[in-house]
Amino acid sequence: MTKTSTAPVLSVRALNRATLERQLLLRRATLSATDAVAHLVGLQAQNVKPPYLALAARLEGFAPQELSAAMEERAAVRIVTLRSTLHTHTADDCLTLRPLVQAARDRELHGFRHGLAGVDLDRLAAVARELVEERPRTMKELREALLVRWPDADPSALAIAARCRLPLVQVTPRGLWGRSGQVALTTAEHWLGRPAQPVPAPDATVLRYLAAFGPASVKDMQTWAGLTRLREVFERLRPRLVTFADERGVELFDLPDAPRPAADTPAPARLLPEFDNLLLSHADRSRVVAPHHRGRTWQGNQAHPTLLVDGFLAGVWRLREAGGESVLTVEPFGTLTGRQRTEVTEEAERLLTVLGVAGPCDVRFGTVVGAG
Repeated sequence: MTKTSTAPVLSVRALNRATLERQLLLRRATLSATDAVAHLVGLQAQNVKPPYLALAARLEGFAPQELSAAMEERAAVRIVTLRSTLHTHTADDCLTLRPLVQAARDRELHGFRHGLAGVDLDRLAAVARELVEERPRTMKELREALLVRWPDADPSALAIAARCRLPLVQVTPRGLWGRSGQVALTTAEHWLGRPAQPVPAPDATVLRYLAAFGPASVKDMQTWAGLTRLREVFERLRPRLVTFADERGVELFDLPDAPRPAADTPAPARLLPEFDNLLLSHADRSRVVAPHHRGRTWQGNQAHPTLLVDGFLAGVWRLREAGGESVLTVEPFGTLTGRQRTEVTEEAERLLTVLGVAGPCDVRFGTVVGAG
């Protein structure tokens, strides 16, 4: 962990406000959905709704149909990229970011090497490409087809190897707003009708990461991307960057002209989806998550949608739609002031309107979540 004693120190609140500004969470932006996805360098898309919820929290006048149309028109896609997780990216980012993180996908395969004994991975990638470009295939279909070629291999490992070696996108209608569809896969090149780019130098992506998540350390960037050995890239870019230190002395890099609002800048309440990248893209998450709240957005393997109050994680929420009635329940981690409850209620009501939730809607405050 690199330390410095001469750079200006940024407090936790100063880092919080800077990051929220970059994340379009201090004020809603008037960007289009695709421009916002590009600025944020992708949105977590483990489930169908989170990208829509993420943009509802960040954009003025956002309508879910806008992102859905971009996906239907193949201007945006769902693909495994950063941290080996599913993201919604613009078509351009899909074709450049995936090659950048390919080394991490190759490392992921090491955990399945026993199930792939005797399998020529280059041949597997070629066979899998032919299969999914003939027609989109589900993982089950891909697994069964590959097992015919390699009957002694582990079926799951074969499918995972195909996902790791190839840039597989989920084809629509999967991911469209108000539509349903099973996960079916083809290659990004086939779906988008153009080739992937050569593996790029990470320099441009480092600058984009700082624009969306900075100020940040080398380790922060590595956490976000799921990559290693980025120190030399930051050193190469150092003449173009400015540096700060956090309260523990960790060196932070930033773009010279990036916004860094005052620490006392008001931060409105926001409702974010589960797995929002705001909470997952730094090695040190204290700029958004207080130490005593770490791990409280999870229950087993399930992550909950989260609440921000005064810029920091302050609770979880859930939306239940059943029997023609919709109830959005907020569970704060502590006591909210009357003003904060009003602000959270207004934000929840706005979200229900954006989502076009039908029937009677109700916003409630649940029992305060106990110590985690």
